[in-house]
Amino acid sequence: MEKFKFLSKKLEHSGRILDFYTYDLEVPNGNIAHWDVLEHKGAAAIIPVDEEGKIILVRQYRGAIDDLLLEIPAGGRDSTEEDFAICAARELEEEIGYRSDTICHLVDYHSAAAYTSEKIAIYYTESLIPSKQNLDENEFVQIERYTLEELVSMIAHGEITDGKTIAGIMAYKVLKNK
Repeated sequence: MEKFKFLSKKLEHSGRILDFYTYDLEVPNGNIAHWDVLEHKGAAAIIPVDEEGKIILVRQYRGAIDDLLLEIPAGGRDSTEEDFAICAARELEEEIGYRSDTICHLVDYHSAAAYTSEKIAIYYTESLIPSKQNLDENEFVQIERYTLEELVSMIAHGEITDGKTIAGIMAYKVLKNK
């Protein structure tokens, strides 16, 4: 397939979490296309597995869908230079009050490549060290623990709809079935 030729981009809005641009591209047939793109610094997520083999998740409110979602701990990078693993370790401690000396990369996930550059690097840890939860000022979460089998069933029954959580749990299941 012929490559699209990037011509320019125009900042339409700069936000706290992402920036909204219009990209101008020359498409393979020579036409000029205008694409709306949300540029994002990227994020990291982590699957924390406790000493009983249960996976710790957070249930939190998501305003864009006006509902609570069950998710693996995750958050945005502080900058595009921040290492994804450092971000994952920070979110582990902030959201559920654990840290770990052993964080392993599992899979990368592009949340919606049709309109956003967001990449979420997903990690896992099976060695949790109790620490102190340190939520952001306006962050409220409920911590829940499930077995891998329970989570796979919840995904299959539509009880978990968060993309990064589905991708992470299913990749972790594949890893554990090797």
